[in-house]
Amino acid sequence: MRTRMMLAVVGMALAGGLVAVPDARQARLNPVIALLEQGKPVFGLYAPSNRRFGGPQAAATPAPPEKTPLDLAREMMGATTSDYVFDGSLEGNFDRALPVFTEFVKAMHEVGARKGTHPFMIKTPDLGPQIGAQIATELNLGVSGLMFPTVESAAELRAAIAAMRFASNGGTRPNDVGMAPAYWGMSEAEYRQKADLWPLNPNGELINWTIIESKEGLANVREIAAVPGIGVLWPGAGTLRGVFSTTDANGKRVLDEAAWENAIQQVLAACKEFKVACGYPANANDIEMRMKQGFSVFVMGWGDAGLKAIDVGRRASNR
Repeated sequence: MRTRMMLAVVGMALAGGLVAVPDARQARLNPVIALLEQGKPVFGLYAPSNRRFGGPQAAATPAPPEKTPLDLAREMMGATTSDYVFDGSLEGNFDRALPVFTEFVKAMHEVGARKGTHPFMIKTPDLGPQIGAQIATELNLGVSGLMFPTVESAAELRAAIAAMRFASNGGTRPNDVGMAPAYWGMSEAEYRQKADLWPLNPNGELINWTIIESKEGLANVREIAAVPGIGVLWPGAGTLRGVFSTTDANGKRVLDEAAWENAIQQVLAACKEFKVACGYPANANDIEMRMKQGFSVFVMGWGDAGLKAIDVGRRASNR
């Protein structure tokens, strides 16, 4: 009787059009966002690149043969445990790095990568007057997320976040979409609908990562963490090592480890206070510890060491 009554209710709901339409987030295109929504940790690798030699090492060790973009793309496709592809090459000389990165994205597409299986997360140059145009250029390549380095104030972060959103969504991104729809595997109209910033738009498929890596940023970390639109907040652990290092009488760099760790924990505390996921550049030796502390998004260097760190993290989280 109970079963018949339930079937009757379902039938009436169907007839009356009362059945709820599944939330678009159930068909999430961006696996990074999907994992965060499920409360699961996220693991990613730096994109492979050609090794460069300089200084005395160059004479002693011949450079390996140059790999083509297709070679590098095939290597990346083999890293099946990585949730995303991270590239930091555009942070420095944007104009010089852009053609190389563009060819890598095209090669990834050629060997079968798509947004939903190999989302690109890339680091932008430091925020400045030109950042809006650079953000538009990066998004037009089909990337799924942008990492803003050296963020020091809430105001500059809000302006950069607005540059990730089309004007129709209240942002400042130009209407041109470049090759992004092709990499996402959809029409321009579909792309414009999907390419908005999560979690400001719960159904958006773009994500922002923000890095705190200076004393000024640390002083403003709570105001920065409170800015709507941050997907993941990171302590710039590598850069902060330099910030909290001094040179001794012998010219040796000495790390104030306690101050460095305190800075990391300060960012983590802001993440927890404002309920923002926290990221960390981990390795196999520290990823479990950082997971226990509350970090949930990790980036590892390319190669066997990075893959090992992912394996450790996946086992620790039962992923």
